[in-house]
Amino acid sequence: MSDERTTPSTTPPAWRPTGLTWADGGAALEWLSPAGATRSSALEVGAPLGLRVGADRRCLGLWWDGRRVPCVAEARIDAAAKSGQCESCAAIARTRSVATDTALDDPREFRVYLAHHGSVIKAGITASARGPARLLEQGALSSLFLSAGTLVSARRCESLLTAALGLPQQVHTARKRAARWAPGTTTSRAAELAAVVGQAAGLDWPPGQAWDPTSALDHTPTYGLPEGGLAPAGQLDPLRPGTTVTGEVTCRIGRDVYLSTPGRTTSGGVLLVDTGLLEGWDLTRADPAVPGTASTSPVSAPGGAGAGVEQDALF
Repeated sequence: MSDERTTPSTTPPAWRPTGLTWADGGAALEWLSPAGATRSSALEVGAPLGLRVGADRRCLGLWWDGRRVPCVAEARIDAAAKSGQCESCAAIARTRSVATDTALDDPREFRVYLAHHGSVIKAGITASARGPARLLEQGALSSLFLSAGTLVSARRCESLLTAALGLPQQVHTARKRAARWAPGTTTSRAAELAAVVGQAAGLDWPPGQAWDPTSALDHTPTYGLPEGGLAPAGQLDPLRPGTTVTGEVTCRIGRDVYLSTPGRTTSGGVLLVDTGLLEGWDLTRADPAVPGTASTSPVSAPGGAGAGVEQDALF
């Protein structure tokens, strides 16, 4: 009879990031433990960030009725995927979602908003209880609310703004990022939003939504986005095990983080990190002062942003 014994692993269970979250006007990187517990690491402007990529990338499961449900298959996720969710979990999540109109019985109050994205203003809706979180998640430069009421009436208002005023309900990722190079002034964005409010005031507003426009709110100070804009020199490529991502947080906006990277000048060494590429990886700490080894690609100044590029799924 064999007397072999298995030596217990000394490797701690992997915590995997679920993405960049916004709450109470602050940004944080949220983490999921193997047992389903979560924690958040605040991402303040000026803070050091150092991440080492582990062996694999796994599906993070999905949110269902206010709680995270694990992926039963613990599916592996391709390094190039823009989120840490497998196709099966994503499909299940879409069957009960406000964003996909599969949860129209949601009893919460919803508000209709206008979001300024530099070259375009979009219309959208969000639960009133969430405050400005939805606007921060999508990286709106400025925004305001038009009305509040039921979910169904909010959807009707959103459709009306699209049909009557031509306001889009989605904005390309590349178009949002292009706007950050030259975001304009707080005053100019507020004036453009006010002009749209004036146009919307002349529409036959659907019942169920109380018309009560607010003043424009500038979100750029919350992100750390300077008025003169931000021009990244490079962007993070899909990750590989054993590599590192390091630097100092310069700006956080939407789901993107801009890092001033070691060994380069502040103006020429800003790296754009899409946190969707981090989701689901086994990540541990790395020395933020040591230059990162993860692959990056150069970024060119925006020209025809929005044409033939990735489009945001929800907003």
